[in-house]
Amino acid sequence: MFDLKFIRENPDVFDMALKRRGADAMAQEILALDREHRSKSTEAQEAQARRNEASKLIGKAKSQGNEEEAQALMAEVADLKDKLADFAEQERELGEKLTNILMSLPNMVYDDVPDGADEDDNIEVRTWGAPKAFDFDAKEHFELGEALGQMDFERGAKLAGSRFVVLSGGIARLERALGQFMLDLHTREHGYTEVLTPALVRDEAMYGTGQLPKFAEDSFKTTGEHWLIPTAEVTLTNLHSGEILDEADLPIRYAAHSQCFRSEAGSAGRDTRGMIRQHQFEKVEMVSITTPEQSEEELERMTGCAEEILKRLGIAFRTVKLCTGDIGFGARRTYDIEVWLPGQGRFREISSCSVCGDFQARRMKTRCRPKGEKQTRFVHTLNGSGLAVGRTLIAVMENYQQADGSIRVPDALQPYMGGIEVISE
Repeated sequence: MFDLKFIRENPDVFDMALKRRGADAMAQEILALDREHRSKSTEAQEAQARRNEASKLIGKAKSQGNEEEAQALMAEVADLKDKLADFAEQERELGEKLTNILMSLPNMVYDDVPDGADEDDNIEVRTWGAPKAFDFDAKEHFELGEALGQMDFERGAKLAGSRFVVLSGGIARLERALGQFMLDLHTREHGYTEVLTPALVRDEAMYGTGQLPKFAEDSFKTTGEHWLIPTAEVTLTNLHSGEILDEADLPIRYAAHSQCFRSEAGSAGRDTRGMIRQHQFEKVEMVSITTPEQSEEELERMTGCAEEILKRLGIAFRTVKLCTGDIGFGARRTYDIEVWLPGQGRFREISSCSVCGDFQARRMKTRCRPKGEKQTRFVHTLNGSGLAVGRTLIAVMENYQQADGSIRVPDALQPYMGGIEVISE
């Protein structure tokens, strides 16, 4: 969501920002609609003022015995009543149209975000660890899981259709261990507050973080007018919607381990085998709410918190800064963390950490102010995966596989596995 005042004062800057995102120039269309909306509002105010004035004059005319003038004024008041209803409807329609346009436009990216068309134009900012090499042919996670009899895509499809899986035995416990390990690290060492939120939300929450209206087809909606959350970013960020926060309390940091649901409408034919792209998956999400001055430093901190998970697991990764053609709808800057998968022989995304500026805060009407002052301003919001649990399970399975098809449990996870050191048949 954008500040109309900014667009009025900087139309060329606004259009250039949209151009960097691959969108058409919109400033003149928005400003024309804004002028029409404000004009209709002015007309309504003037009509209401005249109606109030005429209403007062009716009594005066009657008290003076001027019945003809009183009748004329009464007719004018009745006519103004009808006009006011029309003005209100026109103003509402124009305001709704303007809001829908503003809500459909992507956020403005920071100047340092590289221009580019797609993921090939992202910039690597750092790497950690050496990609794992084996003296045998590395298998992909689904080959390992199916051979162990603990990863069943056929039964997942029988229950729910494609892009679902049933985990059992040691692999199911390993996924549970990963979620607990991540949440413990973020809450015990990284300063995040653990939160358990609903998996169903109303329209307002989805609008607040930018999933609606643009990405409705990528989410699941119930017949009861609720949405299944695509990420706990939706619930954690909206915890403070409509509130004014004390700046002394910022930053606020939340973490949640949740089920996530995505229709994957735009991914037909991609990653059809295995667990890379599922309709239902688990993720540990981090959300920060900050002042405008804190947000860029907070992004670096958040990204480091996500990277620390992979460091503790001893799995190689690289961190990339996303280009304009690959960055998310609501982000101003995003770092993707890509983990090494020996079975695929390449790096794959396991986390995205983004700063959104005041883009979401404007939609949610979340502000802050210094204690004792009257002036408020919009907060900044950030979100990041810390990490995607299913994809981390894939990374552990592929990086800790052994020649006989078993999977060694990383040292960091063994306290969560009840003494299991190796997952085998």
